[in-house]
Amino acid sequence: MTGAPPPAGGARAPVGAALVYAAAVTAYFVGVTHRSALGVAGVEAIDRFSLSATGLAAFSVVQLTVYAGLQIPAGRLLDRFGARALITVGSFVMAVGQMVLAVAHDVPTALVARVLLGAGDAAIFISAIRLVAQWFPPRRVPVLVQVTGLIGQSGQLASAIPVALVLHRYGWTAAFGSLAVVGLAATVFAFACVRPGPLGGRTEEAPARFRQAVRASAEPAGTRLGWWSHFVTPFSANVIGLLWGVPFFVTAQHRSKAEASTLLLALTLTAMVTGPLVGRFTARHPLRRSWSVLASCVATLVAWIALLVPSTPRPIWQLLVFVVVVGAGGPVSLVGMDFARSWSPPHLQGTATGFVNTGGFTSTIGAVLAIGLVLQLASPAGATSYSLDAYRLAFSVLLVPWVLGVAGVLRNRRRTRADLLTVGVTVPPLRDVWRRRSS
Repeated sequence: MTGAPPPAGGARAPVGAALVYAAAVTAYFVGVTHRSALGVAGVEAIDRFSLSATGLAAFSVVQLTVYAGLQIPAGRLLDRFGARALITVGSFVMAVGQMVLAVAHDVPTALVARVLLGAGDAAIFISAIRLVAQWFPPRRVPVLVQVTGLIGQSGQLASAIPVALVLHRYGWTAAFGSLAVVGLAATVFAFACVRPGPLGGRTEEAPARFRQAVRASAEPAGTRLGWWSHFVTPFSANVIGLLWGVPFFVTAQHRSKAEASTLLLALTLTAMVTGPLVGRFTARHPLRRSWSVLASCVATLVAWIALLVPSTPRPIWQLLVFVVVVGAGGPVSLVGMDFARSWSPPHLQGTATGFVNTGGFTSTIGAVLAIGLVLQLASPAGATSYSLDAYRLAFSVLLVPWVLGVAGVLRNRRRTRADLLTVGVTVPPLRDVWRRRSS
């Protein structure tokens, strides 16, 4: 399932849509590069700042907490001021944060940098999604949302390859300073080219009060289904790609840094390949969208079990299969954004999208922090590298958000289908669909 089917038809996008879209996704690409750069610098960060596992986890948790905490306020600002202002300001704040991180030599300064990165990052993706809905006909929106995610995910390639190369060859300051310069360029591009689209700009229909707007946007069961869909699908890929992947592959699976970078590359490439397929499925089967969410959940659980049950390091092919399976969860999480679009009025779509986007980052924050805490407790005092057994125990805590998320999807799917019935839309059982197609 589920959710009201997207409207059909619509005129072709104006010529200017390509340039606006290019500026928005460039900012998002650079933002994801900023966000994921620490994932390839985890070992260097431990040495530079003398961090423990919980200390390293705190770097990502601080950034993600700020990001998630600002999603709904950013959505309200988007509804009020538009995408151009939020993308431009967000890109600039991230560039400043990356420069602060480049020169940081102590933990407090580095944490300030992570706060700036999270704050700037908060508005960029939801603004890009708003521009897609404003500049392109509805029938193309689900696929273009996935393409946006694909381009953003390719920002992780910039972290896994060129950023890692500069980091290992020229050092910390050069790597993160270069990212700051790139961020400033993205800021200028966004300011010059992003404009509201002809299919919907700002509106004065939104409730004046913040709480009223948030309550109205989160009230539909379909929007809550989007939140739980976004909660349950991406956190496995996030904990690997944002922080724990390289330390786990290098210190517990005994892989080289080059092999670890290759595995992160495979994680990102999987998301890039899977995204358009998920978008096409969503566009063609709007009443079956939650099936892609549940299928991803089952596949991810099987992949984690196969990785963690054996007590010895896994062969490289199994690690590759693992990252491919969990990497698909990122694109599937964007199905939640499509639920928000389907169930929210235009004047609340920024707020609703921000609300849904907190889901995956809520689960990611809890997962990253829990893994760090368990690693710390399961290892000798003062340890800065951790055994395979410690990682097996730490990663097992991911079952908690998985169970919560699947339960939330199933519960709100039932409620959403009930809401559809009230407007005369019935979701036929799969057996009836197959019977009709085979007859």
